[in-house]
Amino acid sequence: MSDDTAPELEDRMRDRHHPRTGALRLKLMAGAALCALPVLGVAGASAAQTVTGQTVPSQTTPPAQTPVVQVRGADGLTPDALYLEANSAEREGDTVNAKGGEAEDRVFARFQDHTLRAEDMRYDLKTGIAEAAGQVELISPDGTVVHASQLQLTEGLKTGIAVDLATRTPEGATLMAATAVRRSENISELNRVLFMPCPVCENDPKAQPAITFQAEKAVQDEELRAILYRNVVVRVGGVPVFYTPYLAHPDPSVDRASGFLIPRIDYEQGLGLSVEAPYLHVVSPSEDWLFSPRVNTNVAPLMNVQWRRRFDSGTIVARGGYTYARNFGDFDLDGDGDAESKVHFGDRTHRSYVLAHGKFDLGDTWRWGFTAERVSDKTLFDRYDVSSPYQDNGLYYGDRRRLISQIYAERQTQRSYLSVAAFSIQSLRLDPSFSDTDFRDPDGFKVFEDDNRLPLVAPIIDARWEPEGPVMGGRLRLQGSAVALTRDAYVGFPTLRPEIVPANPTDDLPGVDSRRVTGKMDWRRVMISPMGLRWEPFVDMRADVYSIDDLPPFLGIDNDTVSRVRTSAGVDVSYPLYRPFAGTGSIILEPMAQLSISNDADLDRLIPVEDSQTVELDHISLFRMDRFPGYDLLEGGWRFTAGARATFNWDDTRSASLFVGRSTRADDERAYFIPVPDAPTQLYDPSGLARRTSDWVVQGTFDPSERMRGWFHAVMDGSGNLRRAEATISGDWGRRNSGALSYILDSSNPLAGPNNRNYEFVQVASQQFVYGNWGITVRGIADMERDLITRSEVGLLYDDDCFRVEIGWRRDNTRVRPTGPSEGIFIRLNLATFGGNGYDDSQLR
Repeated sequence: MSDDTAPELEDRMRDRHHPRTGALRLKLMAGAALCALPVLGVAGASAAQTVTGQTVPSQTTPPAQTPVVQVRGADGLTPDALYLEANSAEREGDTVNAKGGEAEDRVFARFQDHTLRAEDMRYDLKTGIAEAAGQVELISPDGTVVHASQLQLTEGLKTGIAVDLATRTPEGATLMAATAVRRSENISELNRVLFMPCPVCENDPKAQPAITFQAEKAVQDEELRAILYRNVVVRVGGVPVFYTPYLAHPDPSVDRASGFLIPRIDYEQGLGLSVEAPYLHVVSPSEDWLFSPRVNTNVAPLMNVQWRRRFDSGTIVARGGYTYARNFGDFDLDGDGDAESKVHFGDRTHRSYVLAHGKFDLGDTWRWGFTAERVSDKTLFDRYDVSSPYQDNGLYYGDRRRLISQIYAERQTQRSYLSVAAFSIQSLRLDPSFSDTDFRDPDGFKVFEDDNRLPLVAPIIDARWEPEGPVMGGRLRLQGSAVALTRDAYVGFPTLRPEIVPANPTDDLPGVDSRRVTGKMDWRRVMISPMGLRWEPFVDMRADVYSIDDLPPFLGIDNDTVSRVRTSAGVDVSYPLYRPFAGTGSIILEPMAQLSISNDADLDRLIPVEDSQTVELDHISLFRMDRFPGYDLLEGGWRFTAGARATFNWDDTRSASLFVGRSTRADDERAYFIPVPDAPTQLYDPSGLARRTSDWVVQGTFDPSERMRGWFHAVMDGSGNLRRAEATISGDWGRRNSGALSYILDSSNPLAGPNNRNYEFVQVASQQFVYGNWGITVRGIADMERDLITRSEVGLLYDDDCFRVEIGWRRDNTRVRPTGPSEGIFIRLNLATFGGNGYDDSQLR
């Protein structure tokens, strides 16, 4: 085709009834396009057609007019453009007609960020109306696919009509209707509707959808973000199980919308039958309320409320509950030695809890936050089975069965960190001094820790800073810390050293208050020799100042100030060895050692031990300058630590590792010994660091396949006796079967007795499908020390792509339960598309 024939061809395209040509049929090959066609009379737009790989110029914009600049979409088309592939196409005025074949030979068109396929298509360039027939398929930008036998869409796709509609959302939900009318940008009406919230197995022609909603009529309101049905039949596995004249649920495409969530149903001896029906009220994309009344047949209901709000700079989540009722449980009220079963006692009173937290950013480097956690009764969470009351929020975490309320601010840059905080604690733990009576007083009531014995921490300050460049070729770090602790009631050991704990009654003694300021300098330099030996010399300097008030009167002093300084120097040495084998396999051997020397540790007996009571020796802490957490206990003298790690990699997915290490010091450190709970005159070493040679640390991982993994950690004394151990192995088999087994042991206390704090637990959790989507679940925790199953669950499970339901029996026999052993039936239900029993903060915008 020559350039001379282009104007003639363009004239024929603009008038297919030209007397010389009649109806013009253009064969458009793959990649041909009708692009940049004028829509709605846009002045100055140009048009061009590409036919069999050659471009035919169109009329140009008159010089007096300014061209209209149009932004192109992700597909490269302007909003008024049409891209077309077809067996044949023709244009009559502003209308483009295209024809294709069946299946993959249908017409292919792109316009307004949508993709359309059909056997026949008609597109009006002036009005923007598109009509299609025959195996119509329309794909929207979000991935939603609409199928129909006939489809008509107006300009902007704001309204339309479809016959034999079927659509599937990216989430897997399917909606079908005999006819559908899109009356506005937000409202669609459907007749003879079938809705399936989850996908159907395409490989099984006999498979029935798990849940379907069959309705006479439905209205999809995108502004309300809901689908409203009339005369609905709900089917499960194809079997009708429920009818309602009206039904509504959130649109499957929305993250969240107002409405009822999946209810929680339980039966427990103390509560009776319990039903918790959560209702979510969405105020805005950044705010919502969750109302969850829990109604019980045996006791008064508990009202749970949660409020979430995202601000420009942060988020607040506040959760609470309230009831007006008497207590209930197993108690020996008449003093005959037998506990009455599930009795009610005491006067009715207000009972409530609050669990709130917030976090806010104040620019690039500063942020602040808070937590507020309190409960009126130390047993309320257990009695009413409140979900997930113990969570890690804020700068400091309250451990299991301890609530923490705090406010904090922190600043972090690339080279520095500063935090300032204050917090108080509420304990829901049992009082260990009553362990020999199952933590019960003479009346049979559980006895809990006294909150007055827990400190008010205000303030607690932590700071770190590093200069930008190396200092003497190494990394220099300066640290500072300060804390003030105030108590209302006296606490002896372990806060006070055993030698200064009075033997006489201490009920009237005040709590010991303390303040500490610490400064620390740490310098390290890494050097690698030509043969690959890694040397890391270090210098550590630290100074502490303590101020102590309200000391026990028998010491003869009410308050005192104690200061101490420690200077340490040493070197870490390691020599990693690597050898590949058998394709992608490898062996890595890494022997390592540390030699350090310090002045003797100053462990003044007046310094309270608040933050160094628990030591967990592992492959990392073994090589630290201070193996004790916190600041109150420190180590001194000379010390040599050695260990080795071996790692075997068979390929990218299979591996195993093993670490063994131990430390030696110059002398025993008597300050690390503590009294045996059942024999106070005898001492033992729970830390494993008091003697010249520490406990052995053995730790490893194993991943023999993609479906199995495990981890173990053990601490043994010099005789090879196991003092602490923890191991976990988990795996999955088949498509959905899985299981996990855990073991934990603490046998560091050498003597048996009522106050013995040794423990040994085995925990198991597994699910096994036995027929199709049907299976069983098992969960349990066994207390091997007391030969008792503390918690157990056995359930029947049904799980498919649409919903998961568990129905089973459970028993809770933990010591902490104030009401004694409890057993009952539980039901857990989660539906795809509609969600489960809860939601998360990531849904807020």
